[in-house]
Amino acid sequence: MSQLLIEQLEPAGFSDFLLYLNDHLSDNGQGDNVYFQAQPRADSRYPADKADAFRTGLQTPLDTPGWRRLWLARAADGRIAGHIDLRAHPERYAAHRCLLGIGVDRGFRQQGLGSRLIDHAAQWARASAQLAWIDLQVLSVNTPAIRLYQSKGFVQTGEIPDLFRIDGHSFAYTGMSKRLDTQT
Repeated sequence: MSQLLIEQLEPAGFSDFLLYLNDHLSDNGQGDNVYFQAQPRADSRYPADKADAFRTGLQTPLDTPGWRRLWLARAADGRIAGHIDLRAHPERYAAHRCLLGIGVDRGFRQQGLGSRLIDHAAQWARASAQLAWIDLQVLSVNTPAIRLYQSKGFVQTGEIPDLFRIDGHSFAYTGMSKRLDTQT
């Protein structure tokens, strides 16, 4: 796992990232995979309007609403092994906080990459963006992700039962937060 390089994505590489992301999302709720995205199995693709906002956010200054930063873990052959992104909170007066998104490619799961990506993003959030908190939302059925977040110091801040109804199932949404301090 140490041979994986974590690098910030420049906007010019966004199209390649989107190909990876859509492949990653195709695992959502398929086979033994839990639902990890609030989307039906048959429509697990990143929506075009959100992709445009994501791309724009990569070029938005940190002191401006709508900013976003993205890091990729790449294998020696250049394949994307995983990603993590931080983005501005949409709420006014919440510039000291950000939201986290993360994913690990099916071939690299259960090897500690998610933990490395969270450490990398948290270090950047403290040092470069001077943020105080990282928040996230996760489908409550995604217990592997929740265990990872808990191991990295995130605490549950709430749960919304029956928020989504997808593919005939009801899904709750768990909110989690991590205060950034000198610890990772």
